[in-house]
Formats: sequence, C-alpha cells, structure tokens
Amino acid sequence: MTTVEHLHTLKSEIIDIFMTLEVSEHEQRKRRAAVRYLKARRGIEQRQEKRQLAEEIAELPE
Repeated sequence: MTTVEHLHTLKSEIIDIFMTLEVSEHEQRKRRAAVRYLKARRGIEQRQEKRQLAEEIAELPE
C-alpha cells in the first residue's frame, strides 16, 4: 500500500469516526430535549390539576 493510499484510508476512517460521534451526540441531544419536554409537560399538567382541584374545593359548601 502506498503512502497516498494509506493516507486516504486513514482519512476515511477518521471521517467515519467523526460521523459516528456526531450521530451519537445528536441522539443524546434529542433524548435530553425529549426529557426536558416531558418534564415541562408534566409541570403544566400538575399546575392545571392543582388549579382545578383548588376551584373544586372552593365550590364545596362548608
């Protein structure tokens, strides 16, 4: 194998490794975003439930 071929092979391997890392990082960002979205959604739902419960309690006769 010539030096040029070896360099070309090495370059291809480095690019493959880089692309794999990028895909992995992208997947991790997507997972973190999904977790943040789920937490936010749960927070919104809990706030709505608390508000609704407070309204229902306020409507009860004493």
